[in-house]
Amino acid sequence: MADTREFKAEPPEGIDPLGASSEGASLYELIREDIIEGRLAANERLVVTDLARRHGTSTNPVREALQLLRGEGFVTFLPNRGARVRPIDQDFVRDIYEIGVLIEPALTRWFVSMATDEDIAELERLQGLIEENNFADTFRHSELDTAFHTVMYQRHYNRHAAELWWKHREVLRAVSRRFNFTLARRAAIIREHRELIAHVKAGNADEAAELIARHVEGSGRHVLEHMRARNAARAG
Repeated sequence: MADTREFKAEPPEGIDPLGASSEGASLYELIREDIIEGRLAANERLVVTDLARRHGTSTNPVREALQLLRGEGFVTFLPNRGARVRPIDQDFVRDIYEIGVLIEPALTRWFVSMATDEDIAELERLQGLIEENNFADTFRHSELDTAFHTVMYQRHYNRHAAELWWKHREVLRAVSRRFNFTLARRAAIIREHRELIAHVKAGNADEAAELIARHVEGSGRHVLEHMRARNAARAG
């Protein structure tokens, strides 16, 4: 049986999303996962020496990892109080996806004006794999979906915008892993991807930009709805 997780989405060429040492990047991923999964609680103090001991490393990579997490909003630094875990709440998710709603339409509009036959063929290939997987493996879906959108943004001349898109998408993607796709959201993703490809083929830049804004907002709202439902269940 083929490994359904063999596909790995990569950031746009020339973009180093972390800019960190390999050890710092590895610790960043481990600590971020602990925050998202709640193993490090909201507002918990992050002591560099404790984290170094826990992960069997020196303090420098831990400091590096915490600065990366600070840049993504997972960690806050307060004067004389050190680093603490930022609550992964609805405000956090809203702030992340709203940035995507603002910048992705501009990136998409540019892509439509520059898209080649090869770009369209790659979008169709990835969409075929997404539909073939049909959300059976959510990890694989996430990788394929990210690759689909990367096709559109990977050559954009504004590398700062492309890097900002990648970083915020990775944050939202990490948070959304805790929740399953509803049937309605699954149908919307497939439908909107197909419509987007059709707009790219037709050269409809404005229509594609409007669609991508709805698409990104729909993803963000889907996560928020899951968070509200979870909080209501806990309160009840």
